[in-house]
Amino acid sequence: MLEVTIDGSLKKGWTAGPLAVLGHGILELILLIIIMTFGLKDFFSNPTVAGFIGLFGGAFLAWMGYGMIKSSINNKSVSLENQREGNSAGMRNLVLAGALVSATNPYVILWWTSTGMESIRQSYTLGLIGVLFFFIGHILSDFVWYSAISTAFSRGKKLISDTVYRWIILLLGIFIIAFSIYFIGSGWKMLQT
Repeated sequence: MLEVTIDGSLKKGWTAGPLAVLGHGILELILLIIIMTFGLKDFFSNPTVAGFIGLFGGAFLAWMGYGMIKSSINNKSVSLENQREGNSAGMRNLVLAGALVSATNPYVILWWTSTGMESIRQSYTLGLIGVLFFFIGHILSDFVWYSAISTAFSRGKKLISDTVYRWIILLLGIFIIAFSIYFIGSGWKMLQT
């Protein structure tokens, strides 16, 4: 999410954080409803299911990181001047990216089936309103954090050159590749248990 927010804020402005969190929140809400409605806590906690999510998530991140590295090396495709703010397709892509990054991160699902479920259980002592308040508070914390990140980076883009921007994209791409290796390794390890 952090890399999606930083990259998006340099391209689209401060709205990148809220849009990525919107996608993340939609995915988490769907996941929460599915887990609560169908009692799928044990299914998602299963090491085989989590392992496949890790492998798929790692592959998705590797593809994303490769694209960032490739575009940063291709000097013509990565330029702050070439980015257009307010592009509605780009806005939809940020919402989708927020959802996809969350869906392919096995730790988001594992968090919801463990810590998240315990938080929901405790919130449920107040009924559905307690669960709703917990979820809203959870998403608001993401919203505030990623909005601050995207605002800082979108305002800071006036201070950096295209060369510095390309280096940022390259380093973020390498960082995402490293995370993809970690996710694939974690997924593989979960499949071995």
